[in-house]
Amino acid sequence: MTKNFDDDEQRAHDPSAHEQRADSEKTIQRNPHPDFSKVQASRPDWPADLSRTFTKTKDPSWKPGQGGNDGGDSLKKEHVEIDPYAEGRPAAFNYKLMISAIIPRFVGFISTRSKDGKFCIVEVRNGTLSLRGTSTNLAPFSYTTVVNHDPPIFVVGYAGGYENAKDSLKNLIDTNECVINVISEHFVEAANSTSINAPYGISEWAISGLHPAPCTTVKASRVKEAIFSIEGKLMETKEFESRATPGKKTGVLAIIEGTRFWAREDAINEERNAIDPAVLRPISRLGGITYGRTTGFFEIPRPDFEDSKKAGELEHLIKPKVEGQ
Repeated sequence: MTKNFDDDEQRAHDPSAHEQRADSEKTIQRNPHPDFSKVQASRPDWPADLSRTFTKTKDPSWKPGQGGNDGGDSLKKEHVEIDPYAEGRPAAFNYKLMISAIIPRFVGFISTRSKDGKFCIVEVRNGTLSLRGTSTNLAPFSYTTVVNHDPPIFVVGYAGGYENAKDSLKNLIDTNECVINVISEHFVEAANSTSINAPYGISEWAISGLHPAPCTTVKASRVKEAIFSIEGKLMETKEFESRATPGKKTGVLAIIEGTRFWAREDAINEERNAIDPAVLRPISRLGGITYGRTTGFFEIPRPDFEDSKKAGELEHLIKPKVEGQ
């Protein structure tokens, strides 16, 4: 049975969800600085004139069979084994480890809207999904990537299960629609502002000052400032359960098909099959509160087996696989 609620009723019905997410942020402690404003003030200004540059690879003379380009230094280092489910290891440790090691990552800036533009609650009975959402939502998600091109398929990872879902996931499940926008340098502060732990019913669009633009195949708005955006339709979701705390739902994977691309005219080539990274200037997600700019590049062609063989580069290297390789 579906019921509509105003903001006060929504918070009264589910007072814990918002606070739980705030407590989770305190546990994760992304920000390592007691006073970030002082740290920020001590750093040099943003180099607005930093241009795109290409360099050689670290070892342009590298040959097949050579191994690393560090002279073997990395082979002298030892590794530590980490059991993600070790007794006493908080789940937040795995989160911090992964977001600092799996880098850089594209940040999916996702726009959604509810089906009727109102708060809605679908009661959970016999496994029926609980949906409690606001009319629109705009938020960044760094568990985002592309996994297929025909059809164009993207995946987004949401923290929390269905019953404690963020508004973005609630809206996505409610409508099966969203827009994935790529974050660029020229609106990084505005995009970051949408991750604020605002109460239910507060517009992230208003807080960020970003502008909605119409789409063709979905009702959700794309971000006008974004150089590249993808309209998407939800294909399916999968909920994950904690290994450390059995029964606790910790995440949801959403599989999304891209149904329309939007590219700024000055960024796309004539064939409409490539974006200029010098115009896109995407922001990448690193660990903690650290992000990266994409300004330094190098190119390295994929080798062709037959060409390498004819050139004699694979001499004495063509061998059958053995255990451990």
